[in-house]
Amino acid sequence: MFGARVKRIEDPALLRGRGRFVDDIQLPDLLHAAFVRSPHAHARIHGLDAAAALAVPGVHRVLTLADLRPHVATLRLPVAQPSAAIRQVLDPWILAEDEVCHVGEPVAVVIAENRYIAEDAAQLVAVDYEPLPAAVDARDAARPDAPRAHAGAPDNVVGAMTVTYGDVDAAFAKAAHTVKLSLKQHRGCGHALECRGVVAQFDAIEDRLTVWAGTQMAHRMQSILVALLQADEDKVRVVAPDVGGGFGPKFVCYPEDAVIPIAAKILGRPVKWIEDRREHFIATTQERDQYWDVEAAADGDGRLLAIRGALVHDHGAYSPYGVNLPYNSATNLIGPYVLPAYRLEIALIATNKVSATPVRGAGRPQGTFVMERIMDALARKLALERTEIRRRNLIPADRMPYTVPIKTRDGAAMTYDSGDYPACQARALEASGYARFAAEKARAAEGGRRIGIGVANYVEGTGRGPFESALVRIGPSGRVSIFTGATAQGQGLKTALAQICAAQLGVHPEDITVVAGDSATVPLGLGAFASRQAVTAGNSVHIAARTVRDKALQVAGHLLEAAPEDLELSAGRVRVKGADLSVALSDVAKAVAGMPGFSLPGGLEPGLESLVNWQPPTLVYCNGTHVATVEVDVETGAIRILSYVVVHDSGRLINPMIVDGQVVGGAVHGIGGTLFEWMGYDETGQPVTTNFAEYLLPAAPEMPRFDIHHMESPSPLNPLGVKGAGEGGTIPAAAAIVSAIEDALEPFGVVIDELPVTPARLIKFIQDCRESGQKVR
Repeated sequence: MFGARVKRIEDPALLRGRGRFVDDIQLPDLLHAAFVRSPHAHARIHGLDAAAALAVPGVHRVLTLADLRPHVATLRLPVAQPSAAIRQVLDPWILAEDEVCHVGEPVAVVIAENRYIAEDAAQLVAVDYEPLPAAVDARDAARPDAPRAHAGAPDNVVGAMTVTYGDVDAAFAKAAHTVKLSLKQHRGCGHALECRGVVAQFDAIEDRLTVWAGTQMAHRMQSILVALLQADEDKVRVVAPDVGGGFGPKFVCYPEDAVIPIAAKILGRPVKWIEDRREHFIATTQERDQYWDVEAAADGDGRLLAIRGALVHDHGAYSPYGVNLPYNSATNLIGPYVLPAYRLEIALIATNKVSATPVRGAGRPQGTFVMERIMDALARKLALERTEIRRRNLIPADRMPYTVPIKTRDGAAMTYDSGDYPACQARALEASGYARFAAEKARAAEGGRRIGIGVANYVEGTGRGPFESALVRIGPSGRVSIFTGATAQGQGLKTALAQICAAQLGVHPEDITVVAGDSATVPLGLGAFASRQAVTAGNSVHIAARTVRDKALQVAGHLLEAAPEDLELSAGRVRVKGADLSVALSDVAKAVAGMPGFSLPGGLEPGLESLVNWQPPTLVYCNGTHVATVEVDVETGAIRILSYVVVHDSGRLINPMIVDGQVVGGAVHGIGGTLFEWMGYDETGQPVTTNFAEYLLPAAPEMPRFDIHHMESPSPLNPLGVKGAGEGGTIPAAAAIVSAIEDALEPFGVVIDELPVTPARLIKFIQDCRESGQKVR
């Protein structure tokens, strides 16, 4: 089963409309919630009048922070993550108290018989706001005299850090070549198909709170609610049902995630809140808005000597995730290349925009974009082929494992565990026909068409710990079950875990029940983030299933009077090798389930199960190369992707079909961020893209056919040899596409320094070229 293209076991129910998402949960006496949200980017609150809303028939309560105060241990979400870089702790408020710091911040919640009544009543809640100056552009907000994103704050610097190693200044002093770049990467959103949602029910008899949430982190949400409510862990259950995509923003715990359970407790009735798309635009966390000023030094052959510079990161109004995002950007800049010296000064700046947290790639696409732009700039300066300058700088396979002299977030050395980066690039170039493209480009130009090709390499640290849980059990029914703190977001998690388990227990994956993201089934868990679950949960399942397998063979040996080494598991039975003698797994499980007054066989421990919380020693690094070809219409600025080749290495593949889907999905996400998606704010902090007519997403007609190739360099750091795959497709996409666009527009001298690449921006580049009198080749 391991390594096979097995169809996903999740899909039959989803395709037949039998999925169970948060909004599908209907409970007796269910009430519905709508939030009163700030229309201002920054304002002081002087008062709130809910009388008109309360007069609406069907409205039960309008709750403010004052109403929640007696029920919580703190008025802010306890989400802070420790970091020496933090200068200001900006945990989000459960509901705003006397100040709002971004458009969309929740101020109050209306609870009513249905969502229609709740929304209408929310419009009637009168809030007395005093608008305050807003911090909007992070570069301006970094100045000492800038408006404060939070009234009374000493400045807008949330945190600062330096990533550095080697003698940078000496490297620049001896450099034969240097290049400088200023790059801006726009703010974008996750936009999963399903928006956020929460349903909560409080059982007063058992004093137990049950929360269903579209979350990537059931156990973390449980721990936050436990801390907030000062409750025992067994009194708070969080369940992640079917989730229609996560991509990072659903790893965050939001004010709504706390308010809805508290409201259910206060009213004594279940309460549901389902986010609508406009709320998602103004209240769900976003990513990017990074400003880079960097300089690279190289020797006469184009080999890197050092990179130095500064990164200004738009942190948004609060810190619901920590300061990890820009650190990921800084460390991932190094990529698959030999970089002897490096220094980057990072400033995290608070602004009056929705908070910035990871979106697929978690800052890594931004760092990769910078390094690949440096590679293209050096290639131009040295008149070298773009792939050649990359080849000269790639870490050779014989230097693996390769340690970069900086630390990961958990304090471990940043060590690339396995891979052949030059071979990966070479294979991608061959698959894309790169060597033949110059002739194709010339023929196209003769016909008035501008086509170009671009390449980008990347690495990604995956499998982040500290652990993930897995309980593998064979019940007396003979049914195999897996329970895990990992969470399914549509990525095929249940299929992958079932395949791993099936390989050990000799059953079909579809005969295994996988329960993920339910805090009541296993005591510990972390969830979906950082391309981690195949590594962490996968190895926990593998080890647990092997333990169960070994015990099943021991028990069956007693039942069949055979040595365990003479037995094998197949099709739900334990068989004697080479003989027509077997026993069903159900009978094996019954033998150790216990019978009153009878001893267990062989003095074995009761039950046929194993709980494992496997801890990875450090990150494992996947890598890959993307090659994109594009056509640019110089009259309209339209960009069409003609072909897209991916060579991807995520170690041993559990299910290549699932990995293909993850790589394609990631690449589409990257294409969207490169060509379409832009989350705009005006000079007062008002969002100007709050629907899909204004904020563009890529659709099927804009997508090319993806040509995917896999390399497998098993990681030596986990029993399965696997690495993550969920984000790798996104990470190099922008760099590859932008390089291709520049190649297509080479006669115009276009150099792209900002994302997204819109038609209007391209037209301006071309017009500037023509107006300058530059000769178009």
